[in-house]
Amino acid sequence: MRYLFFLFYCLPFALTAQYQQDSLIIKKMADEIMRNGKAYDLLRELTKGIGGRLAGSPQQQQAALWAKRNLEALGADKVYFQAVKTPNWKRGGQDYAAIVSIDGKAVIRPLKALALGNSLGSNGLKEAELIAFSSFEEMEKRQEEIKGKVVYFHSVFDPTKFQTFKAYAESGVFRRVGASKAAKYGAVAIMIHSLSSATDNEPHTGSMTYDEAYPKIPALALGPVDAQELFKLSKSSKIRVQLQTYGYFLADADENNVVAEIKGSEFSSEIITVGGHLDSWDVNEGAHDDGAGIVQTMEILRAMKAVKYQPKRTIRFVLFANEENGMRGGNEYANQAILNKEKHVYALESDEGGFTPRSIGISCSPEQWKKFELWSPLFKPYGGELTLGGTGADIAPLVKVNPGMVLSGLIPDSQRYFDLHHAKTDVFENVNKRELLWGAVNMAGIIYLMDHHGANP
Repeated sequence: MRYLFFLFYCLPFALTAQYQQDSLIIKKMADEIMRNGKAYDLLRELTKGIGGRLAGSPQQQQAALWAKRNLEALGADKVYFQAVKTPNWKRGGQDYAAIVSIDGKAVIRPLKALALGNSLGSNGLKEAELIAFSSFEEMEKRQEEIKGKVVYFHSVFDPTKFQTFKAYAESGVFRRVGASKAAKYGAVAIMIHSLSSATDNEPHTGSMTYDEAYPKIPALALGPVDAQELFKLSKSSKIRVQLQTYGYFLADADENNVVAEIKGSEFSSEIITVGGHLDSWDVNEGAHDDGAGIVQTMEILRAMKAVKYQPKRTIRFVLFANEENGMRGGNEYANQAILNKEKHVYALESDEGGFTPRSIGISCSPEQWKKFELWSPLFKPYGGELTLGGTGADIAPLVKVNPGMVLSGLIPDSQRYFDLHHAKTDVFENVNKRELLWGAVNMAGIIYLMDHHGANP
């Protein structure tokens, strides 16, 4: 009888009291971050002091040392390097592309172009007729026309999709595997429309892979304006193009994940991971991708120490190596967790830019989601909510460690993200301080809740 009395009369009050306590603790961290946050200053140091940080570059090595030094200064209980072997791709030179004839008439019309990451060099200047496709299905139907030509894929975003990452995922297949699909039918190179919704003409690089069964032909991304004009021209004219790229690989590089910890006071063997990736492409400062995620991660550590929050579970702040062109950092972190028989219970990543936070996306079971929904109003004062579905590329391998663990990702407003993503315009000046800090606030909130209540709220 006493149990039933507690269940029906006392439990709602207990839940309300806990909700109020959670709200106060999140607000305390939020106030600390918004008043005293150092993320923007750290981002300036990373981007302006070090710059682009491609795996295998001296800048990536400098960034790891910078990160370790700052994490120590922020008061982590332990900071260490976790060794990772990463790809060591070099751009090798100034990529070049141009239209050199239209319907047999000689012209010189330069095209803004960048070689795709991991693309091999052209071995000198290549000149060939261009053939353009909007889909792989169209290419298959016209495969007999491809041999000896440069294939252009019109990999434009679907403008009707509000969720730009869905548009990116659909168009991204041309960047990732287009070279080998075209090489299968004898193409000598490919060009793609940059994976961007920008109205400018800056080309966007990004990772591609080769199928070992086919020749490894060069691959370039064109600036959006040039790409659209080229595609339109290809519909009515015979075009010849020239291109030259210089990419090559050296032996794998010795890199490091940078890991900081605050040890848990009650369940120290249970590990919560929060992080982003330290590397970027070579053509920009990597401010949104993923400098923002790096400094937001560091800001959570700083804020927790500032408000004297002692977590129950061990929280790891992980700055991953080599997300952009190999995913070696995230995979090695998961492999080491398996080898060390670690108990990972939750992971959060920020790798979608430093824009205004919209939600924390949660990947979990339907039963767990019913419980997470109860937390969602706690994020309303900070511009966010909890939504079903979300993770990060670097933390995804942790499902090998604990197949049932909850993964999540910060989801900022994405409408401008792909204007800058993988282009030279991804620089510090294009990050807004308040937006960046509000993202850290939302991340700190979910880390607190998962630590205080456990992975099964």
